[in-house]
Amino acid sequence: MAMIKEMMTQDHRDCDDTFAAMEQKANSEGLAAAQTSYEKMAEDMEHHFQMEERVLFPQFEEKTGMTQGPTQMMRMEHTQMRSLIKEIGEALAEENKDRFFGLTETMMIMLQQHNMKEEQMLYTMIQQHMAAENDQLIMMMESMITEK
Repeated sequence: MAMIKEMMTQDHRDCDDTFAAMEQKANSEGLAAAQTSYEKMAEDMEHHFQMEERVLFPQFEEKTGMTQGPTQMMRMEHTQMRSLIKEIGEALAEENKDRFFGLTETMMIMLQQHNMKEEQMLYTMIQQHMAAENDQLIMMMESMITEK
């Protein structure tokens, strides 16, 4: 079975790909054409956040007692990104190209920084502390249905 760090890093790449596909669609075919891509991106991102917030972070915090550290910061960033995703959807609905591309640029920068922190620091810590629970945690995350 995969390791948590590899699985979650790959999920970052997959989310990045759906984000890029949405931007590409909006750029080449116009904002209205990007609606389906936007919905897939928003769903993929929310699923990723929930795997972390409902499985990975609580298990890590319970095992280490670290509740005020990196997981709290990542949750705050998830909240900011959820807000941005919603605003991107609004800009799409309004067919406001300038706002849409301004927001996607902000989102891309935030995502890159966020993913780097998780991949270089947090996932490594989780992997070290949760090695024995690796397979169980991956099964829990893979079986998750995203809550709307």
